[in-house]
Order: sequence, then structure tokens, then C-alpha cells
Amino acid sequence: QVQLVESGGGLVQAGGSLRLSCAASGRTFSSYGMGWFRQAPGKEREFVAAINWSGGYTYYADSMKGRFTISRDNAKNTVYLQMNNLKPEDTAVYYCAASRGGLRNIHEYDYWGQGTQVTVSS
Repeated sequence: QVQLVESGGGLVQAGGSLRLSCAASGRTFSSYGMGWFRQAPGKEREFVAAINWSGGYTYYADSMKGRFTISRDNAKNTVYLQMNNLKPEDTAVYYCAASRGGLRNIHEYDYWGQGTQVTVSS
């Protein structure tokens, strides 16, 4: 069982930056790939970024490449999402999730956090 708690969301102006954190419980964190997803009002939850268990491989949705960076610290059981040059369309609830399998498909993820709100004003 893995419990995930996101933090770091908030209100920021367009062009600004935020760093989200996701703290995981349990001693098996390093065996999970981790992902970030987001869901805007009235829209489906979408993939943002993912990182494999070691941090050696990362994946991004095309619209986030060059602006968002995912990283992890297995010693701290934490995964991060650095978001730069934020745009109003990045406004959403951001979720972290853990997977023992694939990383790109939302259905591959076994555990989810409760989400953190990110609001980008124009």
C-alpha cells in the first residue's frame, strides 16, 4: 500500500513558476514509477509527466515539454514537478500517482493522491 500526499499548489500569475511535491508513505517507494496528471473542470484527467523508479527515464506530454520537469528523491520518498512559464490553460487539479507497470497510461497507475489545485491567472 502506498499513500500519496501532494502539496505546493496555489495561485500564480501567467509566466510564473510553482513546484509541486508528492510525499509517499511506505518503504517500497523506490520500486514504483511515478506520474503527474491533471484535471481541469469539465475535462478528463490527462497525463502530464512520469519518471521511472530510478529517475533515469522521464516522459512528458508534448504541451509540457520544456516547461515542466519531473524529478524524484528516493531517499525522501518524494517526487517533484517543477512548472515554469505557467499559462492560464495549466489551471487544474494536479495529482500524483504510483505505478508498478507502465507510465504513460492512466490505467497503469495503482495509487493516487488527493490532488492539489493550481490556478494560473492571466
